[in-house]
Amino acid sequence: MRRAAGTVEGASAGDVFAGQPCFFGPARETVAFVLLSVYNEDGGNAMKRRFPVRPVRQEAALRGTGTEVKAKRMEQIIIHVDMDAFFASVEMRDNPALRGKPLIIGSLPGERGVVATCSYEARRYGVHSAMNIKEAFRLCPNGIYMHPNIDKYRAVSGQLREIWSAYASAVETIALDEAYLDVTAQAGDLEGARRIARTIKQRTRAEIGLTCSVGVAYSKTAAKTASEEKKPDGYFEIPTPEDFVSLIIDRDVRVIYTVGQMTAEKLYASGIRTVRAIRENPETVIRLLGKQGQWITNLAFGIDDRKVTPYCPQDAKSISREVTFQEDVTHYGFLRDVLVLLALCVEHRARRYGLYGNGVTLKLTYFNMKSITRSRLIPACDSAVMIWRESARLLETVEKRPVRLIGAGIYNLSGEEGRQLTIEDFFDDARARRDRELKELLDGLQNRYRLDFAGHLEQLYQADTLHRTVEYMRKHMK
Repeated sequence: MRRAAGTVEGASAGDVFAGQPCFFGPARETVAFVLLSVYNEDGGNAMKRRFPVRPVRQEAALRGTGTEVKAKRMEQIIIHVDMDAFFASVEMRDNPALRGKPLIIGSLPGERGVVATCSYEARRYGVHSAMNIKEAFRLCPNGIYMHPNIDKYRAVSGQLREIWSAYASAVETIALDEAYLDVTAQAGDLEGARRIARTIKQRTRAEIGLTCSVGVAYSKTAAKTASEEKKPDGYFEIPTPEDFVSLIIDRDVRVIYTVGQMTAEKLYASGIRTVRAIRENPETVIRLLGKQGQWITNLAFGIDDRKVTPYCPQDAKSISREVTFQEDVTHYGFLRDVLVLLALCVEHRARRYGLYGNGVTLKLTYFNMKSITRSRLIPACDSAVMIWRESARLLETVEKRPVRLIGAGIYNLSGEEGRQLTIEDFFDDARARRDRELKELLDGLQNRYRLDFAGHLEQLYQADTLHRTVEYMRKHMK
């Protein structure tokens, strides 16, 4: 067996390590060490160095034994909670007549859009989330189709967060119906985590009338995998990296977090179809996918030390709002009008969290599904007038083709402490001009569409009301 300078002291064949694994020697006689990138202060990749780390036996990982690891206290205990067909389950809870029926929440047949979620009865027909609504209707023509009631689901999500927060030191919400919970301190050990998981499931059913699937594990990736194992209304646990590897090693590469269809196709083209193949060909995966390949390789070895991090709106990198039209739009004057409403929505969210953008973006999706974005730097932008003015200017620069979707937003966000002062901070008349311009914009919309926009702004900030309003405007534009 050939050894390379700088390999891990005390390593032996079959050892694997946290970090990017590197392998030397023939198969079954492999010495591994960790190869970490060292970066310059400017972010440039200066050099790579080998660092010794305590090994974990690969054989144990492959067999799923790892008795030494199991005997130790879990360094972190994470619960992943995933509600079962959340939107559909809320609707069935509130209307028992829908129970047992193929219920599809999202766009309606004949509209543009996708499936937001669907009941398990609809899934038997092949319907699933994110499916084009026309394909869903082809598969399930006798299904019950409903628009989502986002306000209702948000209210239920708030109830869920109250339950989750009672048992965790940190809660990281991924969506209205899904979250990671750090229960390390509260649980103490695996048995304590089981008790917390059972309590969450019981309270969710008793207090909210819904079911959820819960996974308990040593890492976020493993916890999410666990929650998906026994859906619906399931429970599963993955206490150690060895258990995780043993569970997924012969499954398709898409079982790994972040491996979507496009990434999977790249791996398939190189003959890598399973997690086992990733483990056996780490150099190929990293060469194909770069940093993502390093991440995927780590996960294939059960390595994931990410912490549960509560979501903070102030950490967002951008704020945007977009709408999809039910028919393609060729009237660019109408698109300018829609940008007024989108700008108001972006302003509302930005001011809610005290954020300012240092740039404005415009997004268009044309009739042929080709999407483009345009952007312009502008300091301390949080007003609807500024967002509209700049996005409308960007609209003038694009190719005039039928438009399916339009969006506007701000980026390079900062809070009050990092905001660059503008002329409006020094002159009251500048702010007054901005307010007059907004009033003129809203008056113009009211004259063209016969709607009281100024009197109903709070409703327009809600996604469903915004979409209905835009569709009404499209049908009545002059």
